[in-house]
Amino acid sequence: MRLPLTRTSMGPRLRDRATHAMRPGWARSVAIRRTVSLVLIAAAVTVGIQAQRTETHTSVLVAAHDLAPGHALVAADLRQQSVPIDLVPEGALRLSADGEAHTVTGPIGSGEIVTGSRLLSPRLPVQLTGDADARLVPVRLADDSVASLVRAGDVVDVLTADTDVLASGAIVALVPTAAAASPTRASATPPILLAMGRTAAHRVAGAGLDVPLAVVLH
Repeated sequence: MRLPLTRTSMGPRLRDRATHAMRPGWARSVAIRRTVSLVLIAAAVTVGIQAQRTETHTSVLVAAHDLAPGHALVAADLRQQSVPIDLVPEGALRLSADGEAHTVTGPIGSGEIVTGSRLLSPRLPVQLTGDADARLVPVRLADDSVASLVRAGDVVDVLTADTDVLASGAIVALVPTAAAASPTRASATPPILLAMGRTAAHRVAGAGLDVPLAVVLH
């Protein structure tokens, strides 16, 4: 015999259904908690990686393109790049203002880290020689062809035509390109710049006023 539905027998079911409908299901709650957990884990990993990268990398200036000796730097010649700290050479430039308007002393390849020793500055003679009293001296060579043989960083002795040694162990700081030659003397080669101690620099500069000089490479 089928019993009639009464208000008392229907009451609990309706309440249970209403309560169940108003709260998220168990599966949905678990999914939400898992999603939140994964997001938090991903954020923590990202922050950790970024922190580690910051500790192991630093920003330096590199050449935006190939740079030739004698070139005066402008902002477009340099760009910032993050590199591992253990690969940063001593004297690496970090601010554009440190490089702009300075003259390049030797070839710098695109992407190469720019250091103070590659640019003409008051600090260059000291950096090249290790002598706190060092000077830069322009030397016009007796044999123009020799200028094409020397490179920035070469060690040379400076002599007169009579083979008198004016300076020993001078460091070549800059060898201008052929484009820097005097427009009034097409065959003239610009002088090279040598870094040496103050006494030797004065001696070489004085002798160079009268006659071109010669250099001997070490």
